[in-house]
Amino acid sequence: MENVVLIIHLLLALALIGVVLLQRSEGGGLGMGGGGGGAMTGRAAATALGKLTWILAIAFIATSLTLTILAAQKSAGSSVLDRISDQPAREAPADPVLPGTGDDLLPPAADDTAPLTPTAD
Repeated sequence: MENVVLIIHLLLALALIGVVLLQRSEGGGLGMGGGGGGAMTGRAAATALGKLTWILAIAFIATSLTLTILAAQKSAGSSVLDRISDQPAREAPADPVLPGTGDDLLPPAADDTAPLTPTAD
């Protein structure tokens, strides 16, 4: 369910970006800018792209709220700190040895009394 809502949310976001970029810039964003002539009214006529932008924005907010509610139900009151404390502690390695150094270069001894270097006979 959450994946379906997330995919719809992403598609709405892309559509909203596309519709906003297709709209004509009228200058004076947020109602600021120079005053209009006598033919201009305080409320501009809504275009089809403007209405589509509002519809997509409302749907985007609805999917955002839905995803928030689904995430809250999934967490079920657990905290990140609770999840960390539930995990067993990791044990550190005893002696880290770099490859090519130390005991890995020596051949295995047959017994503990055998010399580590060959003897010249």
